[in-house]
Amino acid sequence: MEIRPQRTRPSRNELLEIRGRTNILFVTVASKIRAPVFNRESVHQALLTAWTEADFWCVGGYVIMPDHIHFFCAPGRYPPTPLRPWVQYWKRLLTQSGAITWKGDTWLPDCWDTQIRNGRHYTEKWAYVWENPVRAGLVDRAEDWPWQGEVNVLEWHGP
Repeated sequence: MEIRPQRTRPSRNELLEIRGRTNILFVTVASKIRAPVFNRESVHQALLTAWTEADFWCVGGYVIMPDHIHFFCAPGRYPPTPLRPWVQYWKRLLTQSGAITWKGDTWLPDCWDTQIRNGRHYTEKWAYVWENPVRAGLVDRAEDWPWQGEVNVLEWHGP
């Protein structure tokens, strides 16, 4: 078995469209130096506003952690626009909203994304995201974490 070195930078894969299958990505964005700047209601509301305005991708389920944000998204338009410029756009909207009070450069410059391969992969990733606040010791039960939700229902279709 080949052992590969752990990646230190996001891969640059384009969305792979397969006929008859939903195109959903799992994305993580993080704050620079892992600063705890996101788990506030003002950030939560500004993020929902930014995602609504930046509608080239539709955000599904999400969890906002203190220093990073996990979410699922699917193309909002066809052909799909590239993911990274869309992420940069809504990051800028969120920063300009004034909801983030961190002094300095807030964001890591890129994002991590993984294309969901099948229904089981989607379910596993959502369970990981949902339990993230519990694993981090922030709450005892995932449903008690206040900075999470679902903007659009992204249903899996395909294998």
